[in-house]
Amino acid sequence: MGYCVKFYTSVYWLAPNNSVKIEQMSDIDKKSQDQALLEAITWNDQGLVPVVTQEIDSGDVLMMAWMNRDALLETMRLGEAVYWTRSRQKLWHKGEESGHTQKVKEIRLDCDGDTILLKVEQKDGIACHTGEHSCFFLRWDEAKNIWLDESKNKK
Repeated sequence: MGYCVKFYTSVYWLAPNNSVKIEQMSDIDKKSQDQALLEAITWNDQGLVPVVTQEIDSGDVLMMAWMNRDALLETMRLGEAVYWTRSRQKLWHKGEESGHTQKVKEIRLDCDGDTILLKVEQKDGIACHTGEHSCFFLRWDEAKNIWLDESKNKK
């Protein structure tokens, strides 16, 4: 069993073995399929879309990043998260240096088509560059009017 998403004339099949299979509904070529996938997304003026990354088993929100068209296609090709780094202006294969890769289990598009949700298996449980499980370890305390650091790796 698996899960299927239709974008215009293409079917992208997220199989249980976590591979992404592209099945043609007609005789259109691979380039047309990629184009149909990309056209379903509302890209911002810089050609980017925000991506929320969530751990599939726990439901924890791990991070927020950006993808351009190439990053999304590379994510689908590799089955691992690839983002666009705005500061370095290049593709960023998450975990390529740290080893903390993200195996993509599901790719979802929100109802407006302007935000992607990646559901992933986070290798070694560390998503944040600080060594934390999640980048969202600061919590607003309204009573104290401050941000509380709930990180586990406090120095």
